Amino acid sequence: MVSSATLAVLAWVLPDFRLEAPNGDSPTQIAVTSAIGAGAFGVLSALVWPLLVRALLLVPALVLGALVFFLNGSLLLVALRFTPDGRGQVAPATAVVIAAVMSATSSATSTALAVRDDAAYGRRLARLAGRRTRASDPPLPTTPGTVFLQLDGVGHDVLRDALTAAPPAMPTLAGWLGTTHRLTPWRTDWSSQTGASQLAILHGTNHDVPAFRWFEKETGQLMVCNRPSSAAELERRAVARTGFRGLLAEDGASRGNLFTGGAEQSALVMSVAARRDKFSRSRSGYFAYFSDPANAVRTAWSFSAEVCREIGESTASRLRRDRPRIKRGGLYPLLRAFATVVERDVAVAAVIGDMLAGRTAVYADLVAYDEVAHHSGPRSKDARKVLGRLDRSVALIADASRYAPRPYRIVLLSDHGQSEGETFESAYGVTFRELVRAGCGLAGTERQARRRAARGAEARAAARTALRRPEQERRAQEEAECAGPASQPVVLASGNLGLVAFPEIEGRATLEEIDRRSPALLDALTGHPGIGFVLVHSAERGPLVLGPDGSQRELATGRIKGDDPLAPFGEGAADAVLRADGFPHIADLMVNSACDPRSGAVHAFEEQAGSHGGLGGPQSHPFLLTPVELPVPPAPLVGAEALHSLLRTWLTPPRPASSQEKRPGEERSREEPIHQEPTHQEPIHQEPVREEPTRATTA
Repeated sequence: MVSSATLAVLAWVLPDFRLEAPNGDSPTQIAVTSAIGAGAFGVLSALVWPLLVRALLLVPALVLGALVFFLNGSLLLVALRFTPDGRGQVAPATAVVIAAVMSATSSATSTALAVRDDAAYGRRLARLAGRRTRASDPPLPTTPGTVFLQLDGVGHDVLRDALTAAPPAMPTLAGWLGTTHRLTPWRTDWSSQTGASQLAILHGTNHDVPAFRWFEKETGQLMVCNRPSSAAELERRAVARTGFRGLLAEDGASRGNLFTGGAEQSALVMSVAARRDKFSRSRSGYFAYFSDPANAVRTAWSFSAEVCREIGESTASRLRRDRPRIKRGGLYPLLRAFATVVERDVAVAAVIGDMLAGRTAVYADLVAYDEVAHHSGPRSKDARKVLGRLDRSVALIADASRYAPRPYRIVLLSDHGQSEGETFESAYGVTFRELVRAGCGLAGTERQARRRAARGAEARAAARTALRRPEQERRAQEEAECAGPASQPVVLASGNLGLVAFPEIEGRATLEEIDRRSPALLDALTGHPGIGFVLVHSAERGPLVLGPDGSQRELATGRIKGDDPLAPFGEGAADAVLRADGFPHIADLMVNSACDPRSGAVHAFEEQAGSHGGLGGPQSHPFLLTPVELPVPPAPLVGAEALHSLLRTWLTPPRPASSQEKRPGEERSREEPIHQEPTHQEPIHQEPVREEPTRATTA
């Protein structure tokens, strides 16, 4: 009825669209013609769209979002041919507009265009998912399922303040806190970024993931966590190490993540994006979502609004002269809208569908806050507004759970926080790469393209996958930017963590070898006010942390010279650094920026107002918001592997005492040291031995 009325109104409004004979018709005849046209359009949409989706699987996903409008208009042209005596006549361009309006009105009957009505949208998604349930399906278990929603980059303190403010920035979660849910902090590993944290959360280990990007000498390959081939290799290594498919192996679904977690059902997952099987590749989630014209209308509207919002907010930031501030022009408004609207809408729809299908465990990553906080700052007004929109998404999922065939527990967590601060280049007028090259006695400055590549890296990678851009093109560009003669170091950045590798030195270069090769490098790094500490391996003293003013800490013995260089980075820093030192692909030099212990400010080596990837400030302190009935240990959770063990206990039903033996293929116990030599374990807890600093050379 709504579609028929819409068609009649549009025929009256639009000059090149009519539903009556040339000599006129009665209102009754016009109504009948409208009903026939609308009915034919609805039937064609229901029957033809599934076939079109399969036929268009080779089309880039974002192109499909725009193509939907034109295909929808084509269906309307066909539908109008069913009207009696050819009364329905319309220009092709107008047909596209009419079809879009009709799709929007049919999706929510309360208003003409209810594209912002989350309640109506949720009920509509529930009905659509319900249609996919077949009577022949086996009965679902009545035990609760679990939905894990990862609010990417939201730190514990940021969430706590958002929930306790007056008024709260996230009213839905504020209502849960203290009633149905409890808030718990946890601490990341040294590499405080999605690749390391999510790999451990979903697969039980992040061994040998030293940073977001790193160089592997034996293959000459640059590994990047959000590159499809790298993500697939990291997942393969994790499964081989633990012998365990992943957290979601038992009837699970992975949505919008870097890794599958062992789930058979995955969409928008980077580690499967490069698979050749067109029906299982990561982009399938986009097709399932945009195959519904109403979804395309709603998301296109929100996408356009988000682009305008970013342009307005960046302009206001420049006028206010906010600090820290980075450039937000070029393609960034489109990348932000993709991360905050398209990825969010597709992931939320997929999660709702998974709940209504009764899946046991669902893990989804909502990246909107992380993307905006990188460019605006984690405490900015822009980022706070994104938290409010994420809150509405969570409320939508919670509301849709009422339609699910089994009860669901909703767990919210983050993979890391973000630390604010001026970029290294903005604060000191030199890039990290330039500092390293100067310390090696090399001239020249880096190109602007290298700095541009760091902005919007995570959203850019997801957008490239959705557009089906070949990975080889981007890989060649990245490797060309870090490559050079074998005698020159490879310098990389992951937030406020810098990596330096010397390709001509086989294996890990020692402190003594580096001093012989570049005598001024270590002094140049440790003497710079923007550098907090440098990890290097000494052939004589083992893993060694070098800090300002000649301060040192021997990780193998706990011996300290001068002030402890790890003191500004908080409790557990020494353990985190020592663990990373045991990774096979640790860089020759691991360089962490300085950190203000009072404010938690750091200096990103990339172009980011809010950063993460190293130690220092809130970036190492994400959160866990869990239903009160799920047990949480009183001891602090340290490391993403410990968090995986906790989540796995929630998904594993209790077994009888006789079956408590370790199952074949089960991952190694978290108590077993799997990445450090035993000699490195005991001394770390000894009382540190302090010596007076000496003005000796590094060697």
